[in-house]
Amino acid sequence: MNWFTKALTSTIGRKIVVALTGLFLCLFLVVHLLGNLQLLANDGGKSFNIYAKFMSESPIIRVISIANFAFILLHIIQSTILTIKNRRARPVQYVIVENRSSWASRNMGFLGSFILLFIAGHLTQFWWRAKFGTMPMIGIDGVQMKDLYLVVSEAFQNPIIVALYVFSMGFIALHLSHGFQSAFQTLGLNHVKYTPLIQAIGLAFCILIPLGYAAIPVLMYLQNT
Repeated sequence: MNWFTKALTSTIGRKIVVALTGLFLCLFLVVHLLGNLQLLANDGGKSFNIYAKFMSESPIIRVISIANFAFILLHIIQSTILTIKNRRARPVQYVIVENRSSWASRNMGFLGSFILLFIAGHLTQFWWRAKFGTMPMIGIDGVQMKDLYLVVSEAFQNPIIVALYVFSMGFIALHLSHGFQSAFQTLGLNHVKYTPLIQAIGLAFCILIPLGYAAIPVLMYLQNT
């Protein structure tokens, strides 16, 4: 196992871990968005509350949630280590006449730090309260369950919270704009035939997914005003 540990702690190994965990988190973003879109169903929150109840009680989902948290931490730790190593290896920046790299690629650490703060706030506001706080209850089809829809709806009646969520989605879009394509490059999946397709999918992903998340609080705010 010593060779395996050395491989994972090498620069290449760390980059592969960042790429794989990043792609997993991209998949999570899609699945999570599909569930959250039920907030927009015109049924008084019935669909979303049933969905939230299932997600909180399913053993499979619990295992996936633990894995998701683990991958987030692993992604952050490995990315941070790589950033520190890169800075130590090149303490003095080269003089570059023309820098063709994107702003997002040069500031992934900053973007990641902001996203981490957003995740912490998001979990505190919704997940932590649902798990450990006091929640309003609602009866749906004769079953009592936590009314998470009401909690989300009340939060998104605050224009400041809505603005912060939309602003945060912009940062996630920038992070994805570089991270998605970079992950495939790290895994050696670049090819003359496939790279343009990967770039096109990455561009669509970094626009549509954050846009979908941003639309939810905006539309819920407009519905309640």
